[in-house]
Amino acid sequence: MVSVLPAGEGCLFLDFGNVIDMEVNGRVQAVKRALEGRPFVGLVELVPSYRSLAVYFDPIATDVPALREALARLASETAALPAEGGTVLRLPVCYGGDYGPDMGNVTSHTGLSEADVVARHTGRDLYCYMLGFLPGFAYLGGMDESLATPRLTTPRKRIEPGSVGIAGRQTGAYSVASPGGWQIIGRTPVRLYDPDRSPAAAIQAGFWVRYYAVTAEEYGRIARQVQAGAYQLELGKRGSGE
Repeated sequence: MVSVLPAGEGCLFLDFGNVIDMEVNGRVQAVKRALEGRPFVGLVELVPSYRSLAVYFDPIATDVPALREALARLASETAALPAEGGTVLRLPVCYGGDYGPDMGNVTSHTGLSEADVVARHTGRDLYCYMLGFLPGFAYLGGMDESLATPRLTTPRKRIEPGSVGIAGRQTGAYSVASPGGWQIIGRTPVRLYDPDRSPAAAIQAGFWVRYYAVTAEEYGRIARQVQAGAYQLELGKRGSGE
């Protein structure tokens, strides 16, 4: 059962449940895709979260009661997107050392070697449930649970863009410089948020992310390509071998 709730005069909030899982988020993404494919007059923006979809609209141009009924009907009739498909973004990461100052915390907490941490962190596709906290910051699920490590007791005042971290059972990468308390284990040279790019966020809700390890030399080479505007995001389709 999906609840359609008002959230101000220009927003309706579709609540798909009170759990975080792939089935619920797959329904969120499916309704979002349906609205993108057939936008209604007055649609302004669609903002998905773990378990909900905020539908922003122009209240002057929109018949709100009719929209509320249409959204409830669409949500009830739309099946979740299949978990096995979707877009995959491959992201290079230089792990440990200056790029991963908290790698020692993670190895100490988990009892794993640094090589094991890297192997398990790069060993599976991770699902982007939502963006939040910062522009383009992706909350990724599906990390190997043996890597779960609590946040820092005292957050840092500044974490560099591209820093890849762990917080509990989640992992993600800082899209812009920010204070933060995630355990930083590496950094990607890829620009995760670029207001001059469309879309500005490299990772979108509903994407899969696959990290892969690179050396410091490879990191520098890719960083120079990014700086020169010559780097292309490594996008493919999950399960296609691309």
